[in-house]
Amino acid sequence: MNIRKLGAVALGAMLAGAAALGAAHAETFRLSHNTGDTTTWHKGAEKFNELLSAATDGELEVRVFPNAQLSGGDQMKQAEMVGRGALDFVVTSAINVTPLVPEMAAFSLPYLYASYEEVDATTDGAPGDRMEEIMAENDIIVLAWGENGFREVTNNVHPIKTPADMRGLKMRVAGPMYIDVMNALGANPQQMQWTETFTALQQGVVDGQENPIGAVIIPQRVHEVQKYLTTWHYSYDPVFLGVSRKLWESWDEETQAGVQEAATEAMAYQKKITREDTAKGIEFLREQGMEVYEPTAEELQAFREATKPAFDTWAAKVGEDLVASFQNAINASN
Repeated sequence: MNIRKLGAVALGAMLAGAAALGAAHAETFRLSHNTGDTTTWHKGAEKFNELLSAATDGELEVRVFPNAQLSGGDQMKQAEMVGRGALDFVVTSAINVTPLVPEMAAFSLPYLYASYEEVDATTDGAPGDRMEEIMAENDIIVLAWGENGFREVTNNVHPIKTPADMRGLKMRVAGPMYIDVMNALGANPQQMQWTETFTALQQGVVDGQENPIGAVIIPQRVHEVQKYLTTWHYSYDPVFLGVSRKLWESWDEETQAGVQEAATEAMAYQKKITREDTAKGIEFLREQGMEVYEPTAEELQAFREATKPAFDTWAAKVGEDLVASFQNAINASN
């Protein structure tokens, strides 16, 4: 072997060794979320990994696990696991944290919001700051808010135009507050993990469900097993990217800043694409054969009045002062 070739081989071996050394020193964290790998939740989580890896020259990476795989499919358990350090990161929605932190239900009180501007006034304002403090007290650091969206109702029995149309329907719901809302409407709520829901809808175990269009209904193909959709905007559900407090406090300030910046940008991206998908979603669902009903202001008021008992019950549970801070931020945005 001549000297030039020998030098090239040595250089190649050295670079390969350096790459291997870098890979060996890369720290990989686990991130869990509730939904499938086609959703904006997953895209936001993957964007976080992409940004974090780039910001740290590959020293920190995140492996994303969809469908609550790391909590045995239990979407409510993920936050608790992050709080005790059994999971590193989570992307989940506020309603899924309510068994651990009841105050998070404040975001999703029925008919609290009328627009995205009102939503942003709370997540970006004092209410969002207060919720971050409460989550930190439960050992979860909220890095950034994303979006699940306004939850719309679907079913396979008939169009839903009035509260009376909900009576007797077997409705899949995600958490305790939505059980109370469905009971107030005369429906028959069935709390069920999201991973079980598509099959339950397909087999008629439940008649319907409620979820946002852009973040869940379209990417999770709900339109393939549901005939009717009503855009009743009855509840809003933010998602957040959270990290174990134990892990967060193990990092120096520079690392924390890099993680924070990646999370903020990733969730801004997730919110943007969720709203874009929602905006074009109704037309898409109609093209797919769904019958979409868009209620009038008067019809929405009837739903608002029918769900007021659930609003009052949960406002008392989360705290009247906290709910007042949300309402004040909303009023100030109008």
